[in-house]
Amino acid sequence: MYNELSIRKIIHVDMDAFYASVEQLDNPELKGKPVAVGGSEKRGVVSAASYEARKYGVKSAMSGYLARQNCPHIIFVKPRFHRYKEVSQQIREIFLDYTDMVEPLSLDEAYLDVTHNKKGNPSATLIAQEIRQRIFNELGLTASAGISINKFVAKIASDYKKPDGQKTVNPEEVLQFLEDLEIRKFYGVGKVTADKMYKLGVFTGKDLKGKSLQFLEEHFGKSGTHYYHVVRGIHNSEVKPNRIPKSVGAERTFSENLSSEIFLLERLDQIAQELESRLKKSEIAGKTITLKIKYSDFSLHTRSKTLPYFMADKNLILETAKELLYQGKLENSVRLLGISLANLNTHISEAHKTKDVVTVQLKFDF
Repeated sequence: MYNELSIRKIIHVDMDAFYASVEQLDNPELKGKPVAVGGSEKRGVVSAASYEARKYGVKSAMSGYLARQNCPHIIFVKPRFHRYKEVSQQIREIFLDYTDMVEPLSLDEAYLDVTHNKKGNPSATLIAQEIRQRIFNELGLTASAGISINKFVAKIASDYKKPDGQKTVNPEEVLQFLEDLEIRKFYGVGKVTADKMYKLGVFTGKDLKGKSLQFLEEHFGKSGTHYYHVVRGIHNSEVKPNRIPKSVGAERTFSENLSSEIFLLERLDQIAQELESRLKKSEIAGKTITLKIKYSDFSLHTRSKTLPYFMADKNLILETAKELLYQGKLENSVRLLGISLANLNTHISEAHKTKDVVTVQLKFDF
């Protein structure tokens, strides 16, 4: 049940074209020009694009070749992740001036729970405005924000007035906001799921709300349960200052497609070494190894094996990865190899389970 005592005030802050904006900040000659971070190599992929480049259809995960086709005058710059991490930490310090309840999703976005904040400010909307202004004044970058009663709605709202804007969805507005929302704008609903929903006559949140729990579980499994609850404004996931990773991985995209077993094993060894380094740095181990293979025709295949013990040692990881590699015949030359470890020793059971709620109209500072 929504009530003033139990309701949370959540902000989702999302930096605007973060990597590209940092490059434009550090090199004024790039300001106002179409910039793509990464993507300049033969097999390169764009990591981020400035808003000037996005006008031409350039976006992250696009090949550098296609980005050049869309925008002939695009400027490619090499990624500088050490710099992005440095700026991200400065942004984090600003967040921590307001609350310790900060859950980073990546270098450029985070959730903040400001229900009880260090400034004693009852308005999450005003806090979000102040944070965005400080980021601009102190770092010269712009951010967008979404403000609402839970992480799900806040995440969706932050995308509404990009760049350099914010949207608040007040408690009494949540249900109507979700009903009016196009289904493809629901966080977590990708193209494949959206197409499936369209075929089932689900185009908006209102359509989704009209489907029974049984119907949604039948067609979408566990995700159906999630959709049933979130469209009703029920999303009890708390802001977790120390997010627990579900998997740790490493992968390599090759400059030339590989078909030689010797070369594949050599790359697999390098990837296992990198994964071991990440695991030991984070003091993490896991039981389930997944081998990821992307072929030259871009088809993606994964093979997994779960062992009865936790591992973080390169040799054990490599041995299992080789076994998975030999599990089936290679269908084509290989463009990418990756190894990830899941079923980690960081697992923490959910303390809060979803419960049915009764909605009531509320009006107070938000």
